This record gives sequence, structure tokens and C-alpha cells, in this order.
Amino acid sequence: MYNALLLPDLREMLDTDDAESLKAVSAELHPATVADFSEGLSVEETWKLLSYAPFERQAEIFSFFPFDKQIEMVDGVGRDRMSKLLEAMSPDDRVDLLKRLDPEVAESLIPLVTRAERQDIRTLLSFPEGSAGSVMTTEYATLPEDVAVGDAVTLLRQQAPSRETIYSIYVLDEARHLLGFVSLRDLILAKATARVADLMHREVISVRADEDQEEAARELAKYDFLALPVVNDQNQLVGIITHDDVIDVMIEEATEDAQKMGGVMPITEDYLEASFLTVWRKRAGWLSCLFVAELFTFTAFSHFDDAIHQVIALAFFVPLCISTGGNSGSQAATLITRAIALGQVSLADWWRVLRHEITMGLVLGLTLGLIGFARAALTPASVLENANRWVMALVIAQSVAAICLWGTLVGSMLPLVFKRLGFDPGYASSPFVATFVDVTGIVIYFSIAKAFLL
Repeated sequence: MYNALLLPDLREMLDTDDAESLKAVSAELHPATVADFSEGLSVEETWKLLSYAPFERQAEIFSFFPFDKQIEMVDGVGRDRMSKLLEAMSPDDRVDLLKRLDPEVAESLIPLVTRAERQDIRTLLSFPEGSAGSVMTTEYATLPEDVAVGDAVTLLRQQAPSRETIYSIYVLDEARHLLGFVSLRDLILAKATARVADLMHREVISVRADEDQEEAARELAKYDFLALPVVNDQNQLVGIITHDDVIDVMIEEATEDAQKMGGVMPITEDYLEASFLTVWRKRAGWLSCLFVAELFTFTAFSHFDDAIHQVIALAFFVPLCISTGGNSGSQAATLITRAIALGQVSLADWWRVLRHEITMGLVLGLTLGLIGFARAALTPASVLENANRWVMALVIAQSVAAICLWGTLVGSMLPLVFKRLGFDPGYASSPFVATFVDVTGIVIYFSIAKAFLL
């Protein structure tokens, strides 16, 4: 709402070159607010707005633009200007942008930044996508352990302008091995003559650079840190992951899991901004696979064709029984997949999960079976024809209970099986589980019906 109100004013300021007002907008508003207000501006107008702010401020505002707009702006500006902006951006935001640019464009920009920044960019780009190293920043504060607090504060003043955060300061030896950390609060409250070695916490929670970014996010959230150190194989500090990066990671991972569980391949673009072809391709793939799998229901029905002809009423209860398995399976798959993502369940817990879901499936099946029994018992005689009312009710109750139990077991075990095979548990999606249980549920239903009615 606010950007729609302010956009005409921004355009008027740009058209009249109202430098004082444009400088005030860029300097006084939060960078995210400036980025939001400039949403309707063209690439040229956006660059003109940024030109009224220092490069450091431009970099802050630029980092809040959607990636699609960032790429458009890179394409529409001279390389020299973009290289200066890259130097002013935080390392993690800079690398995120370069990863999304055309490789030739990215390679043409890297040589234009300073040698130190260039080395930093290539180091961060070397880490695999989705690893802790790929989302870390190299702008962290450090201190030696043998320095006095008074001198340490002086060193921090020198480092602060170029560091993303100084609330946690990491203590390193000459070889950059991580020895511990000390908080800014501890330094401020300590005597000036105290040594950093006496104040620092030696038990450091850290993550390896090659670990999964999701694991790093869980660690930082678990301990409620503002930042988490990232180390290499030799326990040398190579970067930190800050809380804002973790929020981005958790949103990204949660979105990806939700899309997979809904039977959609991950879509990184905004829903309304993604191309129609991209959305179609991401959705059509899974739908086609599921549709082919559902064709097996035809095979299952044809196998029990004689039972349907003898007791027509069996066909009326097929949706009731089959949907029970899909619903219970989807429930279990969602719960287990989320538990795996949060680290609450591991592959070693499969037996505990199985025992838990057997009990849960039996109780849920009994609950739904009683409802199914009551509904079948109330079926009009004209619908039942030659079938015995109470036998039919018993068949429906047993079928619902058995299919509910089966769906629960399938839904709870498939994510663990996928995890064991090296696939993302999110692929054990609700539609996948429902489709599998639909086919097998038909077999269970008609097998019970044939045993009691035919």
C-alpha cells in the first residue's frame, strides 16, 4: 500500500532532479523500505534513485531487491559502476547475486573488484550450493587471546566499520584456529586490564563449511545465537552464519519441503513472477507420474469386477474407504517429513516410529471404522439389494480400519525409506502417498468384501 502512495512522489522527485528529497529518501528510510517503494520504477529510474546515496547505502538497498530485479539492474548498467557496488555489498549477498547471473556476466564482473574482494568471492563460490559455506559471510570480528580488554576494544573499533556483526567476537591463534569466543557485553563490563583469554568461552558451537545449510540453521536456532562460526577440517575459522541468513535458509527450506509435499517441484521464483512455462513444467511432471500411477486403480478394479457385479453396493463405498487411506497416509507423511527436517527423527528411530504409528493407526482405524459401520448400517435396503445390512456394515468397518492402518504405516515409513536411499524425504509427498494407498487400498477393500460377502 505504501509504495503505491509514494511511487508518484518518487517519480516526480526523479523527473525534477529533487536531489535533497531523494537523498533524504535513500538515507532516512530503512533499506528494505526504499527497495519496496521503488518496486514500480524502471531499471533506469531505480539506478537514478540509488545514485543519490553513498555506495555503502546503495549496496544495502540493492540487497533487498528481488533477485529478478537485481539481475535486470546488472544487465542495464555499466560494468564499472556495478563492480563498485559489488565491493560495497556484504560477501554473502554478493555471492548470492553472482550465482544467479549468467556465468559470462559474473566472470566479467569479478576481475573488476579489488584483489582481496576477488579472492573472497572465489572462495565463497567454491562451496557447494546448500552447504553452510555457501551462505556464510567473511565479515566477522576476531581477537587474539593474549590481548588486554582495553586494547581489544580499540581493535574492535578499527574492525567494526567493515564487519557485519561485532556482538560475538571470535578468538583465534596465529594459524586462525578457533579457540573460543567472547561477547561484546563481556568486554564492556570487564576491567581494561583483564585478558581476553580469561573472559572467552572455550566451548564453541560451530559447523563445518561442508555441512548442510539446514543443519547450520537448526544449530543456530537451537542455541539462539546471533551468529554461528563456520570452520574447515583443521578447525580454522572461515566465516560466520548470521541470524538473518538463517531466516532466509529456513524460509527457503520450508518452502521447498511444502512444495514437494504438495507434489510440486521446487519453484524459487515468486508465484506471480514465475513464467507460465516454468510453473507448468514444475507441476506437470509430478502430476503426470501420479496420473500414470493412478491408472493401476483400473487394473485393481477390473480384477474384482465379479465382486462388484454380485454386490453393486460395494461400489458406493469405494470413495469412502479409499479416501481414508490417502488422508491417514498424508497425515503421517507430513508429520514424519517435518520431524526429519527439524532433526526430531533420524533413520535410527525407524523402529520407534513404526511402533508408534502401528498403535496410532489401529486407534485411528477403530475410530473411523465405527463411523463407517454406523453409516453402512443406515444404508437403505433398496441400495443394498441382496446384501445383508450388518455384514456389509462389518465389511466397511474392517476395510476402513485396515486401510487407515495401512495408509498410516506407508505414510510414516516412506519418508524414512527415501531418506535411507539418499532422496529428499519431501518427495514422499501427500499426493504420492495417497496415490500408492489408493491402489493398494482397493485390493484390501475388495479382498475383505470377497471373504465376507461372496
